[in-house]
Amino acid sequence: MSSNEGSSAKAILYAFLANFGIAITKTGAAIYTNSGSMLAEAIHSYADCANQVLLYIGLKQSDDPPTAAHPLGFGKVTYFWSFVVALLLFSVGGLFSIYEGWHKLHNPEPLNKAWVALMVLAISIVLESGSLLGCLKEIAKIRRGRPFMEWLRHTRNAELVVVLGEDIAALAGLVLAFAFVGLAAQTGDTRFDAIGSILIGCVLIIVAAFIVVRIRALLIGKSAEPALRAQIDELINRDPDIETLLNAITLQFGPKVLLAAKVKMRAGLTIEEAVRHLNDLERDIKKSFPEVGWIFVEPDVKD
Repeated sequence: MSSNEGSSAKAILYAFLANFGIAITKTGAAIYTNSGSMLAEAIHSYADCANQVLLYIGLKQSDDPPTAAHPLGFGKVTYFWSFVVALLLFSVGGLFSIYEGWHKLHNPEPLNKAWVALMVLAISIVLESGSLLGCLKEIAKIRRGRPFMEWLRHTRNAELVVVLGEDIAALAGLVLAFAFVGLAAQTGDTRFDAIGSILIGCVLIIVAAFIVVRIRALLIGKSAEPALRAQIDELINRDPDIETLLNAITLQFGPKVLLAAKVKMRAGLTIEEAVRHLNDLERDIKKSFPEVGWIFVEPDVKD
């Protein structure tokens, strides 16, 4: 397993353990206190648990060996499951929370011992913060000193983007739930609890939309990260047997990258010498950049 896959698996595990424990606790608190915000949060946590299972399935399926029908392997299956997770976050999490809030807003019910809900939410905030910190720790391992926002803009790691989005949405939802349940308990007006549920749903939908936009680009087909492309170009241009790099195309396939390059070779080389030099170049690229899984180099005189 590559370091990227290992980091993704650990981040998914952190999130699953935190969400499963939180979901059970929230369910009991929602039933006991009759809080719409708490019920919305419980449903959100169960949805997140299912999401983490789907992400892990995608991560394992991406390791399946290539077949005749899928000669480049199954790396992009992680994008499919990440897209499914975004849809679940939108529908099960976001839309249900808004529906529950709307229902409670028009059919208010009194809260029962709101302090129980507040205590559970406070504990959940601590646990969810731990999950988010675990995710950020795994991200730090693979962003290699790059600024966080630069990594977020350019990363092709769908699983970590999804887990990060879920953790941020979960933490924001918990803070909103705590604030509005507290307002409902303080004022005696349960409409605050309903408004909290609606706002939680809006947060989930916004995060789901962000994830969908990011995953859509990967599903369609996206190049490798800019830093990797620049490093590959530099390595090829340093080769003394290559006069010019005419063109280089990369395509991200899950954790692996496909590289197709067209180069102008040094004049005077025989066919056998050119083939040998190109084979050496391919070995050098794979050695320097293990994430490059497939290389196709074509000698030519013009692009």
